[in-house]
Amino acid sequence: MTDTLLMADQEKQDGDKIQANIGDYSAQITAFEQAVFADPFAFLGVHSYNELSVILRVYIPGAEQVFYQSEHKKIAYQRYKGSALFTLILKKSNLQKNYLLCIVYPLITVQETDSYSLASTLDEQAMYLFSEGALAHAYQHLGAHWQSQNNTSGVRFTVWAPNAQCVSVIGDFNHWNATRHLMRKHPSSGVWEIFICNAQAGQGYKFSLLSQDGQRLEKADPFAFVMQMSPATASVIAEQDFTTQLNRQHKGLTATQAQERLLRNAIDRPISIYEVHAGSWQRNSEQVAKGESGYLSYQELAEKLVPYVKNMGFTHIQLMPISEFPFDGSWGYQPIGMFAPTRRFGSIADFQQLVDACHQQNIGLLIDWVPGHFPSDVHGLAKFDGSHLFEHADKRQGFHPDWQTHIYNYDRGEVKSFLISNAMYWFDRFDIDGLRVDAVASMLYLDYSRADGQWLANKYGGRENLAAIELLKQVNLRCYQQHPGIMMAAEESTAWPGVTQYTEHGGLGFGYKWNMGWMNDSLSYMTRDPLYRSHHHNEMTFSLMYAYSENFILPLSHDEVVHGKGSLLNKMPGDDWQKFANLRAYFALMWAHPGKKLLFMGGEFAQRNEWHHDHSLDWHLLEDRAHQGMQDLIKQLNGLYCQSPALYELDDKPFGFQWLDENNAQQSIFSFIRFAKDLTEHVVVVSNMTPNPVQEFRVGVPSHHDYRVIFNSDAEKFAGSDFNQQQTLVNHDMPWQGVEHSVCLQLPPLATVYLAKVEQ
Repeated sequence: MTDTLLMADQEKQDGDKIQANIGDYSAQITAFEQAVFADPFAFLGVHSYNELSVILRVYIPGAEQVFYQSEHKKIAYQRYKGSALFTLILKKSNLQKNYLLCIVYPLITVQETDSYSLASTLDEQAMYLFSEGALAHAYQHLGAHWQSQNNTSGVRFTVWAPNAQCVSVIGDFNHWNATRHLMRKHPSSGVWEIFICNAQAGQGYKFSLLSQDGQRLEKADPFAFVMQMSPATASVIAEQDFTTQLNRQHKGLTATQAQERLLRNAIDRPISIYEVHAGSWQRNSEQVAKGESGYLSYQELAEKLVPYVKNMGFTHIQLMPISEFPFDGSWGYQPIGMFAPTRRFGSIADFQQLVDACHQQNIGLLIDWVPGHFPSDVHGLAKFDGSHLFEHADKRQGFHPDWQTHIYNYDRGEVKSFLISNAMYWFDRFDIDGLRVDAVASMLYLDYSRADGQWLANKYGGRENLAAIELLKQVNLRCYQQHPGIMMAAEESTAWPGVTQYTEHGGLGFGYKWNMGWMNDSLSYMTRDPLYRSHHHNEMTFSLMYAYSENFILPLSHDEVVHGKGSLLNKMPGDDWQKFANLRAYFALMWAHPGKKLLFMGGEFAQRNEWHHDHSLDWHLLEDRAHQGMQDLIKQLNGLYCQSPALYELDDKPFGFQWLDENNAQQSIFSFIRFAKDLTEHVVVVSNMTPNPVQEFRVGVPSHHDYRVIFNSDAEKFAGSDFNQQQTLVNHDMPWQGVEHSVCLQLPPLATVYLAKVEQ
C-alpha cells in the first residue's frame, strides 16, 4: 500500500458493503445519457449518506477509472453497473473540501476539481437587477469568466435560459459532449451556471439546451467576448487577463486623454467623421491574388488608417459594426456576438491597439451599435431556449419585415440589461468615444414599415414603442453618467421630438442626431440639372428651418452609395468636369452648413463606383488629377473647418447663422454668414450652383474691413477652373442684403467660396 493509494482494508470493506446497497440509479443514468437531467447538482457531487458518511457521485463518459484525490489519500470510485456513473462512500471525517478527481482515460490521466462539489458563486443580487432590467454590467456576471475555486483556476459559464428543461456546456474541453457538464439552474432568475477547471483560453464552446418540447438546441454564448470565425459558430473562451480585468476597475483613460475626449466630442467643437467599413477600406492585394480576403488587421488599420485620417484632418473615425457577425454581406448590421469584436481583423488586444492608436493621435473612435434587431441564425438569440426569449413571440412585434430579422422584446428586464450592459461594455472596456445607434426610427415606432393590421398599438393606443423608448433613455443616461465626454449619435430619420434633449426634460438623451432631412433634400437638389435647380431652391434652404431643433450631424454615409444609388460623384449631373465641380461645391457648402460632418470612405477622393463590401476602395484613382484634387479639397476643408470657430462653435444656436440671401433661386446662388461665439469672428459663404460664372457679384458683409477669399472650391489646386481669382475684396460702404457693408467678387461656376475679413 503506497502513500498515493491509501485505503484501509476495513474502510474498503465497509464501502463495498454500502456500495451494494446504494439503490437503483437506472433512471438517473438514462437522464444523464440523454443529457436531460434537470438538476444534476442534486445528485452529483457530495451528498449525505447517513450520520457518519457521505456519498460522492460523478458522471464521466469515457473514463476507465476515477479516484478521489486529497492531500493524503487516493481512493477509487466504484463504477456503477458498467455505466459512466462512479460512486464513492466516505466517512465524513475523511472528506476534504479541496479534493480533486483523478480521471483515467484510455490515453491520458487528468486531475480536476469536481464541478458538482462546488457551491454557486452567482451573485443573486446582481441576478435580481438583471431580471429588473437594471444590471448595467451584466457582462461581468453572465458568459464565460475566469475564476479561482478551491485554489483551482477555471471558467464559470453562466447563461440565461429560464424555459429550458436542461442546459449543459459543450466545448473543446469535453469533446462537445452534452452529457459531461450539465449546469445548475437558479429558478428565481432562470440563469444556469457551472465551474469547469480544465477549460482553457482559446477553446470553443456552446450551450446545449433542451427545450420544453424536447428539442435539442446548440447556442453560442450571448455574452461571449470572442467568437469563432464564420462559417464556424462557436463562442471562444477569452484570455484570463481579459475577463479578470472586466471584474475590476478598468484603468481607463489618462487624465489628459479624458480631457481630450471631453473636448473633441463637445457640441461647440469641430467634428468631422470619416465613416469606415474596416473590411474594404484597403485590402492586401497579394492576399487577394491568392484568393484570400486580404483584410487589413486591426494592427494594420492602426498603422495605415489612423495616420491617413489624421493627415486628412478628420477628427473622428466611425467604424461600421464590428460586433461579430456571420454574414459578410450584412456589413455587420446583423450581429451575433454583441460583446465580441469581430475576429476578421484580429484579437481583442488588436482591437484595443486600434483604439489606443486613435487616442494617441487625438482622434475619436465611434462604432456602429445595432440594438434594433438580430438575425435568425440557429446558433444566435432567436428562440434561444426554445421559447421567444429575446424577441417578441408575436411577429407583429417581434419580426422586422424589411430585414427579415427579429426584434428585441424591450419589455423584458433581462433583454434591457443585456442591451444596456452591451452599450456600457464598449466604453468600460475599450474607452471608445461613442456609439452611433443604428435604425433608431425602427425602434421608436411600432408600425415602422408595417401596414394597418400588421402591428399592435401600445397600452395607450398609440404607435410609440414605449419600452424601446425607455431602453434608449437608459442607455444614454447610464453611458453619459459613467463616461463623461462621450458622444451618442442616433440614426433617426423622422421628426421624433427631443432626440438630443436630456432625458429629464423628456428627451431620448442622445448627444447628436443624423440630419437625414438635410441629406435627402440636398442630394435631391444636387442630382438635378443646374438648368432646373431654380425650381427646387427650397431643397437647399429648408434645412435651416429646423437646424437648431436637435444637435445635428450632416451624414453622407455608406447608405447613399449602395444598392444602385451610385457614387456621390456619379449622382452629380453634367460631363465629368461638371460632376467634379458640383461635388466640390456641394462638399464646401456642407462643411459651411450648421451641423457636424460625416463622410463615408471613398467620398473624399470621389470614388466612381458604388461601394462594395468585397472590394477595396479604388485608390488608383488618385493618380488622376481630378480625384487628387478632390482629396486635397477635403483635406483643406477639414483644416479650415477646425481652424475657424465660426464654422462650428454655434452649430446649435440660431445666432450662429445668418442668411444674406436665401431667395436667389433665379441664379441658384446661396449666401450666408457663419458666426463664432465672438460675433466679430465670422465667415461669409457664397455658393453658385450653376455652370455660369457671375461677374461683380455683390454680397453683404457685416464688417467694414476688406475681405479675402480663404477657400474656393473652383481653385486650380483642386482641379477647378481657377476662374478670375481675386486676392482682396475691397469693402464698399454700401448696405446690402440686410447688412451695412458689401464687397464684389467674381463668382466662379459651380463653386462655393468662403470669405474672411482682412485684419488691419
